[in-house]
Amino acid sequence: MRLSKNSIFLFLIAGGLSFTGCSTQTNQNQEPIVKTTFGTVSGTVEDSVFIFKGIPYAKAERFMPPQDPDSWEDVRETTEFGPVAKQIVSWIDDSKMNEEELFSVNVWTQGLNDGKKRPVMFWLHGGGFHVGSSSDPMTDGKALAKKGDVVMVSINHRLNILGFLDLSGVDPKYAQSANVGMLDVVKALEWVKDNIEDFGGDPSNVTIFGESGGGGKVGTLLNMPSANGLFNKAIIQSGTLVNVMTKEKSQALGSAVLAKLGVTPDNVEKLDTISYQALVDAGNAAIEEISGPRKPGSSTMFGFAPSADGEVLLQQPFSPAFADISNNIPLMIGSTLNELMNVAYDEKDLTIEQAKEQLEKNYKGGADQFVSLYEKAYPDFTPQDLLSIDTVFRPNTIATADSWVKQSKAPVYSYLLAWKSPVDSATRGSFHGLDIPLAFNNVDFRSDWTGTSKEAYELADVMSSVWLNFAKTGNPNVEGKLPKWEPYTQENGITMYFDNQSKIVKNHDRELMHFINPLVNQ
Repeated sequence: MRLSKNSIFLFLIAGGLSFTGCSTQTNQNQEPIVKTTFGTVSGTVEDSVFIFKGIPYAKAERFMPPQDPDSWEDVRETTEFGPVAKQIVSWIDDSKMNEEELFSVNVWTQGLNDGKKRPVMFWLHGGGFHVGSSSDPMTDGKALAKKGDVVMVSINHRLNILGFLDLSGVDPKYAQSANVGMLDVVKALEWVKDNIEDFGGDPSNVTIFGESGGGGKVGTLLNMPSANGLFNKAIIQSGTLVNVMTKEKSQALGSAVLAKLGVTPDNVEKLDTISYQALVDAGNAAIEEISGPRKPGSSTMFGFAPSADGEVLLQQPFSPAFADISNNIPLMIGSTLNELMNVAYDEKDLTIEQAKEQLEKNYKGGADQFVSLYEKAYPDFTPQDLLSIDTVFRPNTIATADSWVKQSKAPVYSYLLAWKSPVDSATRGSFHGLDIPLAFNNVDFRSDWTGTSKEAYELADVMSSVWLNFAKTGNPNVEGKLPKWEPYTQENGITMYFDNQSKIVKNHDRELMHFINPLVNQ
């Protein structure tokens, strides 16, 4: 039997080696093997889903744009997640981080070069532009790949000071250093374009999606000429923080970092050998010197994040919308009701009067009006809701959607997750990130967030169907499970309100959001 030029399927069977054409037939002793642009990789099979983890897509020198990875000759085993980007967090051991080997993609699919053209869902992890990885269990792609017959892809890329230190004012070779973390993402999308067909995917039907910082990355890609044509639809989940980094600001920050390190243009090569910890310390000191420490709940972002240089990044996303190069990209955008519940407000026995006392600190003389507008938007509110209402992502989401629908030629769909976690519901609500296990249909991986009630599984089924349908066609409607969902306009304000009984609301909270942020039009 003649094998595909670009993909082979080896069945490693105890007692011998045999070849067969690509298929989705599996047994316990089979290993799926695919030939990629840079070498052949082997994966695993679980529940009829082929899984490949840690496939190299790039390599890079420090602060330089990504390049093709080194090719390999033998079959490379890709059954474990690859190393993650350097970062300082308590939940990832330093042994799992590697500055040189972090550039990897993960793929989940039900078919390998079988003639089908499955939609591709390309996930970008959260954590701002500073921390995170693709190996979080709740973003495991098997459930979506199996339920929707899509190809799920996730990646690791450079973060924080290694991904976004602007040295362009020091040496021309660093012209793109302020954005190399996002250029890594573009490089991974190029890998998808060149290779995903051999994993059963359609390179002409790619949806990029992400939550929080991942949503910010999706928004950033909508403004990058090098990413144009590499994806076809976009989903932004709680990602509308406004990045204020201009070329002037990022260059000033880069110069301040060098001063802290004692590096000059004459010995800039020292940057290649300075320890990561020393870079981080210098970076933190420079940020605090220039702008002070960032406060939780702030609506803007300053620091090591993409810089709008007019070339790699045409403009910042959500300012108020996106560059016109993405006018034909269908967009789904939304947030959760209690985004800020994770930040500060954990009083289980809070009363309305106590909540008003807190509100008065932010809305001098306006607490009563705030409560009145809140009650109009959400009649069944709790005192905790008053303090944990999303004052960042929701207003920016409305302002972005209002602006974008006037410019875009493609539909925009708006949603709001209002379902409250039954796990410590008095203090958690519909908090930041709760949409992730629901959209991935991975309640079992984050039952400490969602609980294991019938309602949690039912909502996960609905929301994952929405995400899958949008990825397939650009239309998120789910017949029989949700009311008809029409595209958003500023006038109709149509928003899907996800809850135990999901419904369509129309500009239900516009007055409240305008009160919170005047940038939201009344």
